[in-house]
Amino acid sequence: MWLFKNIAYRKTLVLIKIGIVSALTLLIVNILLNIFIKLPQNADLPSEAFLVLGGSVNREIYVAQLAKQYPQTPILISHGSKDPCILLIFQRIQAPINQVWLENCAESTFENFFFALPILEKWQVRKVTLITSQSHLPRAKLLSDILLSSQGIWVDLDVAPETGVPGNKEFLFKTILDVTRSIFWAVLSQGIKPSCSKVYPLKDVDLSAWKVLGFSCEKQAKLKY
Repeated sequence: MWLFKNIAYRKTLVLIKIGIVSALTLLIVNILLNIFIKLPQNADLPSEAFLVLGGSVNREIYVAQLAKQYPQTPILISHGSKDPCILLIFQRIQAPINQVWLENCAESTFENFFFALPILEKWQVRKVTLITSQSHLPRAKLLSDILLSSQGIWVDLDVAPETGVPGNKEFLFKTILDVTRSIFWAVLSQGIKPSCSKVYPLKDVDLSAWKVLGFSCEKQAKLKY
């Protein structure tokens, strides 16, 4: 009896190992297809969305100006300034807000892409314009090359002008950590699609309610409220 149980246990382990290897193989094959087939095809398309990485109000000022030029292009701002501050920026220059969405789950550059990627896929975006600042560019580019490219999404970089204290401080350890977990997530994200419960359109922000609660914006925004 013990012998039969031992044989069944070993067979189960073998089947589990085969299943894991097969799943990883399929995920890696999908990445290769995305990189070598989809990515080149999407390179010549017009940009289908703007992805703004939070960290500096200058990025939101910059994308608000772009919103006036491209009113039909969706905009996703990943954990940027406080909601009412972003709304006031768009209102000040009379930029359209119907296509602007806020994602407030991300707490790091890695999480910017972690939560933004499923949203871009839901929007069926094949080419995106990534907006950040010069000080943030090296790490943002590395992560976008790993995470977005692995899904076949072509990335154009657009650098927002930055004044005063840089929106991001880059450290070698932070870059190594983000790149390492991005490589792992590039594989897992082929099959796992996380969701953020804090995603909503900018037009739904209740400015009156925020004024009752009280809020403050970055001085560089030069907002009056």
